[in-house]
Amino acid sequence: MPEYKPKTPAVVDISKVDGSPYPRKIDFSTDKSRYKTSKQTMGDPLINYEGKSNPYIDYQSIDLLLSLQHPRSEGYDEMCFYVMGQVKEILFKGLHFELFNAREQIKLDEINNAITILERSIEYVKFIADAWNILSTIKPEGFNQFRDYLGTASGQLSFMYRHVEFILGNKSEKMASAHKNVPHVWPEIKKNLETPSLYDEVIFYLNRKGHAISEAVLDRDWKETYKSNQSVKDAWLSVYREPSNANLIYKLGESLISFDEQFSIYRWRHYTLVKKIIGFKSGTGGSSGVEWLEKVTSHQFFPELWEIRNELS
Repeated sequence: MPEYKPKTPAVVDISKVDGSPYPRKIDFSTDKSRYKTSKQTMGDPLINYEGKSNPYIDYQSIDLLLSLQHPRSEGYDEMCFYVMGQVKEILFKGLHFELFNAREQIKLDEINNAITILERSIEYVKFIADAWNILSTIKPEGFNQFRDYLGTASGQLSFMYRHVEFILGNKSEKMASAHKNVPHVWPEIKKNLETPSLYDEVIFYLNRKGHAISEAVLDRDWKETYKSNQSVKDAWLSVYREPSNANLIYKLGESLISFDEQFSIYRWRHYTLVKKIIGFKSGTGGSSGVEWLEKVTSHQFFPELWEIRNELS
């Protein structure tokens, strides 16, 4: 598509948009009020609203949301790159919300609830991975038309992605430190870095259920990336000796490894797409690019669940 110069259609006058990030006021409705309204409109949608907005726009600040796309170049493919980047950030926020609440349910020993939440989390990761379907339509020559305009902006600096990695146990003080100078972001990144992960809470649960977990795992430096431990592996082996739907811990283990599988697919697709577009050129954010991505594709959040496959019969 590089031969085309983009023409961006106007959809909103951003000079008139309320830029506040806070929720806008909308009316509360009930089944009774909605029925009454449908009688008044003879079943047609409401179209007459006073003021300068309507409830749909205000519920999700849609006009503000659609005012935040600002491609810097004349490269045709930059709008695609820009929009999909923002879409992924929103999806990462949704995924983190689910993982945060799964961890909370595990703390309460509500394993069925955690499994239900993890099922949605898996679908989130599948959906995020499918973002590469659209981004893969960008060819090297198209990307090169706007790449210089990125400066050192890179997905490595995504604090929302970092929240997801951290809550799953893939901690990194180095990567967290990229946000130290952002006062409205850093406190929560630091808190997530220093807090036991979802998998740590699963291990605490295994310990509460009578499995002999090493003290080195139960009381460690939470800022460190989780690494495989024999006592945790032994616990999972014990759990997997009873592989049935009646065994909640077994079902939890299967949900966790399915999530890990889908996240690995997401990482792999990222790696292959970047390799296809820029080859072995350096990344925009200072990394070695594809070589750096290749290293992170092999990471597994829940290593013992993979290792025990060798010993199951």
